[in-house]
Amino acid sequence: MITHNFRKPKYLRNFEGNVGGYVIRNNNIFSVIIFLLFITTGGVSAFAQEQEPPDTIIVYTPYDTMFNQLNEVVITGTRVSKKIIDIPYSVVRINNLHYRYDKTAGVNDVLASVPGMFMQSRYGNHDVRISIRGFGSKSNSGIRGVRILLDDIPESEPDGQTRIEAIDFNSIGRIEIAKGNSSSLYTNAPGGVVNFINDIDFPRSFGVQFNQFGSFGLRRNGLKLGIRTDKYGLLNTYSYQQYDGFREHNTEHWHILNTVVETRPSENTSLKILFYFVDGMIRLPGSLTKEEFEQDPYQADPRALDRDLKRLSTKGRLGIRYNARFGKALNNEIEITTYATIKYFERTSRQYRIINRQGMGFTARYVNTGQIGRSINEFSFGGDLLFQPARTEFYDNISGQKGDQILQLLNEKIGNTGFYVSDNFEILKEKFFVLLTGRYDNVTYRLREETLPSRSDSRNFSAFTPKLAFNYKLAHWISLYTSYGFSFDSPAKNELESVDPGQLYNHELNAQESRNVELGIKGYLFRHEHNFLKKILFEVTLFNIRINNEIVPFEVFGDVFFRNAAKTNRRGLELGTSLEIYKNLNFTLAYTFSDFAYQTYIAKTIEIDNEGNITEEEKDFTGNIVPSVPKNNIYLGVSYSYPFHRNVNGFIKFSYTGISGLWVDDANTDKTDAYHLLNSVLGLDMEFGKFNILLSGSMNNMLDVVYVGFTNTNSADRRFYEAGEPRNYFASLNLGYRF
Repeated sequence: MITHNFRKPKYLRNFEGNVGGYVIRNNNIFSVIIFLLFITTGGVSAFAQEQEPPDTIIVYTPYDTMFNQLNEVVITGTRVSKKIIDIPYSVVRINNLHYRYDKTAGVNDVLASVPGMFMQSRYGNHDVRISIRGFGSKSNSGIRGVRILLDDIPESEPDGQTRIEAIDFNSIGRIEIAKGNSSSLYTNAPGGVVNFINDIDFPRSFGVQFNQFGSFGLRRNGLKLGIRTDKYGLLNTYSYQQYDGFREHNTEHWHILNTVVETRPSENTSLKILFYFVDGMIRLPGSLTKEEFEQDPYQADPRALDRDLKRLSTKGRLGIRYNARFGKALNNEIEITTYATIKYFERTSRQYRIINRQGMGFTARYVNTGQIGRSINEFSFGGDLLFQPARTEFYDNISGQKGDQILQLLNEKIGNTGFYVSDNFEILKEKFFVLLTGRYDNVTYRLREETLPSRSDSRNFSAFTPKLAFNYKLAHWISLYTSYGFSFDSPAKNELESVDPGQLYNHELNAQESRNVELGIKGYLFRHEHNFLKKILFEVTLFNIRINNEIVPFEVFGDVFFRNAAKTNRRGLELGTSLEIYKNLNFTLAYTFSDFAYQTYIAKTIEIDNEGNITEEEKDFTGNIVPSVPKNNIYLGVSYSYPFHRNVNGFIKFSYTGISGLWVDDANTDKTDAYHLLNSVLGLDMEFGKFNILLSGSMNNMLDVVYVGFTNTNSADRRFYEAGEPRNYFASLNLGYRF
């Protein structure tokens, strides 16, 4: 992978790091906080701002993620370009050089060091469960509760469901993550927003041919081309991935094409064309009972074999974005994006489904930066429209083949309309700011059955979700922030399926709503004259969330349905820090503590006992722990880069991940074992004139731990368990040339 960074000072060239981090025991949390605050409050005069370096272009150099993290400008957190330290939420930005040596088969390989996030990988990069503060933790298919964007355009469907087949980390340049309630700015985003942004911000033309190989038949090959002229920039990436999988019946293959074209019609305007196309197939091994897991954790569910459980996917998107700044001081900005999507799926389960979806979307935003008296005021408003008709055909599944006779034909229309307003006002000059945001969303479902008996149904969900946040800068390098807001999460299309065959939609399922409060501190230190602890980045966040009508899954005869839990309370702590311990020796620590419990929850359960009998009864889950979320989630990383020569850099990293046990269902009938994973990475980056060679290798799960990597929550026949990847190896050879 070739990456270009503008104006990097010499003392930053060999440094890598990232916000993240954990402590191992709960009683260590406050010791670490006190230690960080002790460091940040002593010797203030010794710390200086980063000085503007000379205009030089450094190519193929490690990115100083830790030092630049809070000074970097992001848009995802507030939908306005702002430095991270000026945003009163927990926001993280990860650049592609942070993971350029690593295995990147799945999003969990890249985002493991972000505190507050918990990911469970089910089948490579497909059906990865992304959970932020518990939102999305119980989705057994796709991503829920977290808004996923690709180049600021929703990958999430209008109903909030997301699959990420189009995310190719060979093409991604940076990732922006806004953790916590983002419903006042984005649709169906109570847990936050993850924005994957393609690597269009390069200064000169280049080409890369990448070759990546790993255990269990993993192979990825492709090309990445970037062309930069005075008039336009072009990024084009093609990847092919083949994977046999570490479980039985787990093969996959994918073709992914990403293209971004950027032009500047004038000095203050830009026009982008954003395109991708994805085509592939994945076979699914299914979930296991505890007895099956203990016998052979890598076997497939017999039903998955009988049904040839699989997904065939074809997706495409074309978007056009126009951005302009205007006014005497260029203090006004307008951005308009329009896009169209095509999605074709074939899925086998108990039935064989063919799903055709075509979507049309539009987003717009306006930003004005001015003054009220002597105070700076930043006002913005915008809207999002997405309309997606869908046609679903149902057939008999005959050992993975489609039956001849259509059983059911459904035509569905899903629409999402949302408008937001935001105002960021300066109360004390360059110190104290208040941010007020609010959004109105209307999500509609219209469904008509074309086969007999002909019938139709509809559901509608709407809400206004405000949020108030404060940011106080104790100094230019440290800030305190707090926020209070409401969130709204309408049911997804698959969640609305009714247990009652006489109904098309479940009319008893309501939208999930919550009240969210958080308090945090974040900052960075840079001590020019010191060799020990020269750079320090830290963030600590406390949050409390009260949820009404939480949407949770349950099963009836192997089919998944959803219901509302009455009240849930979530309390937690996120702690992240990165340190340059000594020159080029860096330490990353991230810790998440989650105390999530049902306050009031009485629900009907349908289960199958050991003799195969069906039992139905009401159970009281009040006081139970929310499943699929670990109480303690820990990541530790140590990395060292060494310049063998002016044009040759070596890199080594060791990382540790510790996850406490997870409850597998609302009844808390069983809990998975805690597990501990060790990973290692070696890399070598060599530059010969205009040529670049990047070699890397890694060994993951070094101790070959057998663990539950994914929990199939609330399975009626107790198929809760899916194994994580055993010990595996990965190697890459990237050949680059800059023009």
